[in-house]
Amino acid sequence: MNFLGICLVVFLTMSKTIHGYGGGWSNAHATFYGGGDASGTMGGACGYGNLYSQGYGTNTAALSTALFKNGLTCGACFELKCVNDARWCLSGSIIVTATNFCPPNSAGGWCNPPSQHFDLSQPVFQHLARYKAGIVPVLYRRVACRKTGGIRFTINGHSYFNLVLITNVGGAGDVVSVSIKGSRTGWQPMSRNWGQNWQSNSYLNGQALSFKVTTSDGRSIISSNVAPPNWAFGQTFHGGQF
Repeated sequence: MNFLGICLVVFLTMSKTIHGYGGGWSNAHATFYGGGDASGTMGGACGYGNLYSQGYGTNTAALSTALFKNGLTCGACFELKCVNDARWCLSGSIIVTATNFCPPNSAGGWCNPPSQHFDLSQPVFQHLARYKAGIVPVLYRRVACRKTGGIRFTINGHSYFNLVLITNVGGAGDVVSVSIKGSRTGWQPMSRNWGQNWQSNSYLNGQALSFKVTTSDGRSIISSNVAPPNWAFGQTFHGGQF
């Protein structure tokens, strides 16, 4: 292999490690919330709303401050396994998507900075450990998100205030930038409003809409003309996928 090829391999390896792929396991703890049917996990600080209809189901987690990073981690996927507690741990591992924030002084204080903590939905916690455990030590690592179907764009707001909720993102899962393009405009950057709700103040009514989504691993995907010119607020459209 020539020098350029070696440098490329090293760069790609470093990129995967930087963004959580190919790295080792880290220590944390896990609790649960939301009830046996996980109804208490709906909504949340990432803005996903009904986690069932959005495709996330019960394999979800609220993250402590150190992991949530002011919402930048929304949509990221983690693999967890229970360790060092033979009385309560179950074998195997689980994969969850970050959909909510576990604020300080909740979950018995386990979400206080600088703790690395996952407050899981009760159903998925019970695949990790026995219910009566309450809290268990875990190992966790970032993994790629595997989603069915394309990225979903739900357009809310009103004229001159287009608020687009982006869900069902595969790959890295956590969106770091979004651009929007009308059929009569160029590409325009959107700003993060909250969670995974992205905002544009342009007048885009009556135009077909395209979106460019970039995730934390630096990959981007363009979904061209996913919304037709007669789109309406409150509708959801499906684009490409990582």
